[in-house]
Amino acid sequence: MIWFFKRKSKKQIARIEITGAIAASTSKQVLEALEMVEEKKFPALLLRIDSPGGTVGDCQEIYSALMRLREKVKIVASFGNISASGGVYVGMGAEYIVANPGTITGSIGVIVRGNNLERLLEKIGVQFQTIKSGPYKDILAFDREITSAEQDILQQLIDISYQQFVETIASCRQLAVETVKNFADGRIFTGQQALELGIVDRLGTEADARRWAAELVGLDPLKTECNTIEAPKPFWSRLISGESKVKSELSAAIDWVEWEMSTNGLALWLYRP
Repeated sequence: MIWFFKRKSKKQIARIEITGAIAASTSKQVLEALEMVEEKKFPALLLRIDSPGGTVGDCQEIYSALMRLREKVKIVASFGNISASGGVYVGMGAEYIVANPGTITGSIGVIVRGNNLERLLEKIGVQFQTIKSGPYKDILAFDREITSAEQDILQQLIDISYQQFVETIASCRQLAVETVKNFADGRIFTGQQALELGIVDRLGTEADARRWAAELVGLDPLKTECNTIEAPKPFWSRLISGESKVKSELSAAIDWVEWEMSTNGLALWLYRP
């Protein structure tokens, strides 16, 4: 895909859409798109988020890039049908957030899951011989129970990542850390509830968010154009029609599977299943 922009980008609003699970492929595309927003000197960015979450590192990468961009560009986030867990984390990078009253959001927390197939493997007569460099190299291996020491290691990992999540929300939304912890227990809530909790600033549609972004930079909210920015795709993908949403979600799923396969299932997620 070729980048298309009108010359008068200062009189237009950029738009970036984040949909589906946030993984490495999503992060790469969003980061490239954010660079283009800065390069073309758009005065404002409408960030549309419709995501159940994603991997911790990728969400933090996007959030950090948004925080840097905020120094030059006004950013308004619009929560779609669902913006939960990692979707919330990414949204914190916007200066202002708009959600629909019925948007599903929240699910603030961190999760890591493993599968124990030991009994099943015994029934079918399958055994694994493991040679490892250290006692925890096969942590969360699917052919045995997790040990208490391994559980402590993982819990510390979860607790640190969770604290980072809570502190990010507290800082960006100007809330006390303890206040955030009162509702950051994994529960989900509506956009209406999110407004009451201080997670979002206004209730409204994506169109409302776009108009707000225009007003923030002194543009006509009724006439200002909005340019959706997408990262360039490989040449082969441009030859296939009707692939955008399906391939995006499939790519994210493949990234997750490959990551889990290479780490014995140790994928750290800000995710709403």
